[in-house]
Amino acid sequence: MTDDILYASISELAELLRSRKVSSEDLTRAYLQRLEKLGPRYNAVAALTAETARRKAKEADDLFKRERVRTPLQGIPYGAKDLLATKDIPTTWGAEPYRKQVFDFDATVIRKLDRAGAVLAAKLAMIQLAGGGGYRYPSASLFGPCKNPWNLERWAGGSSSGSGAAVAAALVPFAIGSETWGSILTPASFCGVTGLRPTYGLVSRHGAMALSWTMDKIGPMCRSAEDCGMVLQVIAGKDSQDPGSSGKSFYYLKDYGRPLLELRLGYAPADFEERAAEPARPALRAALEAFRKLGPKVVEISLPPMPYGQVAGTIIQAEGSTTFEPLITSDKFNQMPDERQKAGLRAGLEMPAKDYLNAMRIRRLIQAKMREVFLQVDLILAPSTSGPASSINEALDRERDRRTSSDADLGAAGNLCGLPAISLPCGFSTSNLPVAIQLVTRPFDELALITIGREFQKQTDWHRRRPPAGPG
Repeated sequence: MTDDILYASISELAELLRSRKVSSEDLTRAYLQRLEKLGPRYNAVAALTAETARRKAKEADDLFKRERVRTPLQGIPYGAKDLLATKDIPTTWGAEPYRKQVFDFDATVIRKLDRAGAVLAAKLAMIQLAGGGGYRYPSASLFGPCKNPWNLERWAGGSSSGSGAAVAAALVPFAIGSETWGSILTPASFCGVTGLRPTYGLVSRHGAMALSWTMDKIGPMCRSAEDCGMVLQVIAGKDSQDPGSSGKSFYYLKDYGRPLLELRLGYAPADFEERAAEPARPALRAALEAFRKLGPKVVEISLPPMPYGQVAGTIIQAEGSTTFEPLITSDKFNQMPDERQKAGLRAGLEMPAKDYLNAMRIRRLIQAKMREVFLQVDLILAPSTSGPASSINEALDRERDRRTSSDADLGAAGNLCGLPAISLPCGFSTSNLPVAIQLVTRPFDELALITIGREFQKQTDWHRRRPPAGPG
């Protein structure tokens, strides 16, 4: 099984499987071997699901032999962030108190992927409790700090760290992550993969660990924008078991996206200059010019001045601490190693109701302001993160890492408003680490994100770059 196959896109793998040039059993075996051998190098794997993967791959091959193809994902292995319930397989939420937690059902996303014929090969590592309460170091995970395949001294990003690293290192062709505030876009950016944050409510969260029930979203992390569209079509849709479900579906119709010449693309020049880390600026400037050449009308905009970060932080802290109250008030809470995180979780339980309610009221004002922004433009373009991956040992609360730049404001605003976004690799920093650009748009317009993302990736090859081979 060559590297060209292991780094192939979903559509390329699907064609190999349909034509029976490659079997799902062989493909699955190859990815399982990489997960077993390389997963520990990156601290990216929570658990292998080898037995069920082999069985599912055999079922897929039997269908291919009978020329029965249900979906493009049939027979293709994938990994899932370890906050998604998987029947009879540990789901640890990245935290010691839940090391032995096992559910007797599958999360809706897992069930939909299974029904589509996809092959679950591994549960992937994550920051403990998806960062609930706050954390100071990348090591805040049951599996250790997740290392970046591009440089093992750098972080893969949180909290969907294992999902980003696993796709970047071709441990799986695609993975499922989750985002409350940056947890898909950040690891996608740091690891040089494509990550899609869907509209709030488009993908069911039934069976997923809750951090903030009014902000949590589940989405794909893949090689390309097109791959994200294929996965989103499978996992999107209404679910009566998720009270936040929108009841909407998504269909990836590649020939029905709006023409790029009709789109208005807004950006803030400061995002690409003084607010961006200096090593990332050349790649970001080049990406901006590449989008200009695609044909949309590019206009300068700025976000309305609002306390985006404070509002998002207040809501996540209050809802997260309420979610984890049984843990916080139990003896198992002492098993949590990060004292700062424990203090943050306790503080959330003591937050006055007026603080949470005021944050929710301001949130409505932010939603109204963002609607006004999208009367001026169809999409917003900005760096996915202000700079490349930080050091694996670096404290995340250092002054230069605090969420003060406007890309952080856009992340907070986008998540508060439930807006979809996509992160696209757009080059490398002067320190040879991936740099990425994000697009944000109106609710339920994921097709616009995927369409313009696909066109950008037709003109560039950043999403096809592979990390350097390290020591085995």
